[in-house]
Amino acid sequence: MNEEFEAERPSAGNVPEYSVSEISGAIRRTLEGTFGRVRVRGEITEFKRYPSGHLYFSLKDERGKIAGVVWRGSVSRLGLVPENGLEIIATGKVSAYGERSNYQLVVERMEYAGEGALLARIERLRLKLAEEGLFDGERKRSLPVLPDVIGVVTSLQGAVLHDICTTLARRFPRHVVVWPVAVQGEGAASQVRAAIEGFSRLDGTGAVPRPDVLIVARGGGSLEDLMAFNDEQVVRAAAACSVPLVSAVGHETDTTLIDFASDRRAPTPTAAAEMVVPVRSEVMADLEHRGARALSALSHRLQTARLRLLRAGSALPDLPGLLQTASMQLDTRWRRLEVALPGFVRHKRAALVAAERSVPSAAALLAGQRARVAYLEKALQSGTARTMQKWHIRFERQRLTPAPLQACLRERKTALAGICGQLDAVSPQAILARGYVLVTAQGQPVTSSGALKAGQAVELTFGDGAREAVISRKKAQKQEQGLLDL
Repeated sequence: MNEEFEAERPSAGNVPEYSVSEISGAIRRTLEGTFGRVRVRGEITEFKRYPSGHLYFSLKDERGKIAGVVWRGSVSRLGLVPENGLEIIATGKVSAYGERSNYQLVVERMEYAGEGALLARIERLRLKLAEEGLFDGERKRSLPVLPDVIGVVTSLQGAVLHDICTTLARRFPRHVVVWPVAVQGEGAASQVRAAIEGFSRLDGTGAVPRPDVLIVARGGGSLEDLMAFNDEQVVRAAAACSVPLVSAVGHETDTTLIDFASDRRAPTPTAAAEMVVPVRSEVMADLEHRGARALSALSHRLQTARLRLLRAGSALPDLPGLLQTASMQLDTRWRRLEVALPGFVRHKRAALVAAERSVPSAAALLAGQRARVAYLEKALQSGTARTMQKWHIRFERQRLTPAPLQACLRERKTALAGICGQLDAVSPQAILARGYVLVTAQGQPVTSSGALKAGQAVELTFGDGAREAVISRKKAQKQEQGLLDL
């Protein structure tokens, strides 16, 4: 720089004169030419992302601070997402910004400053996601027993995909759908996230079938190599995946944040393939064993049911014997009925004849009722005369008014009318007056048409008198014919 200034001096001994832009440009050329590409270690602070896409921040340590910038075109190639408090090693060049008379580090790439910084960052992210509930056990889903389609998110290079496919073919061949991604380096995290979300969005109606289980795998590597699977967006995509997910990242001792968000964690990709499918021979052997047990149980059930049926059958009565006994009882009762029915009829007929003989004749009943009525009429007339004389004497003695006598007469007349009504109700004359006829032959009432013969003279008593009649031959023939039919 001194030589450059000396060449531009107009004359020795005079102080040179420079413009601000000349000084600024000289300083910039000196810084860029002296340092070239450098690696600076420090903690990011004052980080800002501008709408233009440029990133501005500062790197600091215990004794100093330097401004840094990432131009928009270099953001996608940084290798990590910068944030305040992150300790990194920035690779770039030192340059000056003449308009503000300050210098800055133009960063082209960033990397974590050692495993300590990486682990601290991972732990902070783990605690944050755990508080949100992304790692809760209630979110874990069970894997299907035998999936038809298995999705694999991994790189096409390396032995991971080969190990998974070989293990599946050995244990139980299944249809495998591979979504190739970069598993480390620039853009690996975004590709893994896009693959997980893409498998989750499949509905099975397109050309690509929807997987029943998903394996996210990669081989072993350093902590920096596995950082794509510690990315926050990848972990959130794994937690939100609608397909049961198995993480198989790194070796058995490696742990990434996707392991906490997945439904199952496998120590290796081979173990993940063993986890999602059973051994075909073992499944067949288990099915045969279960089939044999089912047949044995069914045979035992049938034998038990047969024994119960035999015992129940032996406990039942002899149905043919019961039927024969019932038939014999029916025949016996029928014979007894044939013998008992005519006797029962004869007994009832004899009882009817005896009752008929004990019934008095209608003429005797009528004569008795007439005598009773005459007696009652005489008694009534005699009693009325005596009552009139008695009341007349009492009236003459006491000289009372005729009102009590008239009331007594009305009472007696009412009682007499009631007695007369009763007599009329039981009088044979009342029955004859309603249209009935009393038939008598030789002074005896006729109660059966069979007792009359053709040409026999009878007397018909009506309500108002009696008439003689002769039984005609036609009616007698009909009656005899009716009796023969009976």
